[in-house]
Amino acid sequence: MDELNRKSVDEFKEAEKNRIIVVLENIRSMQNVGSVFRTADAFLVEAVYLIGYTPQPPHRDIHKTALGATETVSWKYFSKTADAIAELKAAGYKLYGIEQVENSIMLNDFVRDAGEKTALIFGNEAEGVEQETLLACDACIEIPQFGMKHSLNISVAAGVVLWEMVRGVEK
Repeated sequence: MDELNRKSVDEFKEAEKNRIIVVLENIRSMQNVGSVFRTADAFLVEAVYLIGYTPQPPHRDIHKTALGATETVSWKYFSKTADAIAELKAAGYKLYGIEQVENSIMLNDFVRDAGEKTALIFGNEAEGVEQETLLACDACIEIPQFGMKHSLNISVAAGVVLWEMVRGVEK
């Protein structure tokens, strides 16, 4: 484990973060929530915002997939999406819905400036990001897909999008 050069919890909390907040709107699955926490830890994300009926730590089913990331990644709960959006906008974040919509930006065409404060909003596994939330976003980002399903599990989508957000961007 020492050879992996992993940060301690304290080192993680002190480390410079990517200026990204992941917003989970009405996610049903505790395993998906835990997986997103784990991915957020891997990419040094600033925080995870949990909204509506999205499960919150501590819970053993979240912990099972988070593997301790709920202890390293900051998180906050909001009962209403509008409250999270208001806070993010007031703090200068650009909001991006991760959704397949008309005029969405393909992920491979999206360019994120190094200093940009970015909030990525992921929606419910079946319904996606709520329409009212999409209207509050600065833009929507779509993951290009080539198979028959044209949908990804929320935790997989978060991993793909977060990797694209941090690769090649200087902190």
